[in-house]
Amino acid sequence: MNTNRSAVWALAGVAVGFGLPIVALIGLILAVGFGAAQLTGGAMPSVSRYTQISGPESGPAVAVLDVAGPIVSGGTSSFETRAVAASGDLVPLIRRAARNPDVAVLVLRLNSPGGSVVASDEIYHALRETQKPVVAFLQEVAASGAYYISMAAGHIVANPNSLTGSIGVIGQFPNAEALMEKIGVQVTTIKSGKSKDIGNPFRAMSDEEQGIFQDIVDETYARFVDIVARGRNLPKDEVRELADGRIYTGQKALELGLVDALGYQQDAIDAAARLGNIDGEPRVLHYRRRGGFLDLLGASGWIADAASPQRWLRRLMAPSLEYRWEP
Repeated sequence: MNTNRSAVWALAGVAVGFGLPIVALIGLILAVGFGAAQLTGGAMPSVSRYTQISGPESGPAVAVLDVAGPIVSGGTSSFETRAVAASGDLVPLIRRAARNPDVAVLVLRLNSPGGSVVASDEIYHALRETQKPVVAFLQEVAASGAYYISMAAGHIVANPNSLTGSIGVIGQFPNAEALMEKIGVQVTTIKSGKSKDIGNPFRAMSDEEQGIFQDIVDETYARFVDIVARGRNLPKDEVRELADGRIYTGQKALELGLVDALGYQQDAIDAAARLGNIDGEPRVLHYRRRGGFLDLLGASGWIADAASPQRWLRRLMAPSLEYRWEP
């Protein structure tokens, strides 16, 4: 008995001995990170910068920007580990690249299933305001909102095997009424009008409410069709025939007039150099968001992963209206 008790205490001592330094390290990282955030007035700043990829040390340049991951509104924080295309990060990057007198043309590398209607439109309009040529390169997936953004480009290059298109709008509204009844939870809603809680996840949506949201989806869809018709110089009726939400390969998109050429990243950069009237090899500058202190230490992954169930639940329960391909 005494031997067993001694073994238990020994194991506990080993666990504490190994655990305390880890806890202390996490605490130090959090303290320094949050302290730095307080000194800068809140969240850690998203400082933009560029890195030269190739080409001469000076002269006219091609700026490369990435639209990778789901398209979301606002900016990303130091705690975000998933790849997202946040309009709050991308719009300042686009404007910074456009202000650089050395940058003659922008290249967008798109690898996204789309996302927020508002964020897609913000990025699109920021590109339209640059007054510099834009080339879009469609990588593995450039669907829905990502394709919407590419309509700001004067030239679109697609990988032959990329998935693009998915021109349309999707709205999802969860109904957890049966679940709430099963676990014995009731939600009382007090509202000023019959449509004030439209999309309430704790009750079924009425036919009238579905009609209201269908009108919103149809209006948003019509705007998407207009953007594509203008961007691709196609009749609206022809775009509507293509815009039933389906995806197309890069090869098929070329046949339908949704892109200008098939190729790879270097083909997009070469096309950009021609549009920017750059003689010889261009400088290639990669503009990207730089994270905060916690990103440098790699600590954000631990924290974000711990919080991911809450993030997932908030997304599940929140109504949505998106330019997004839903596989």
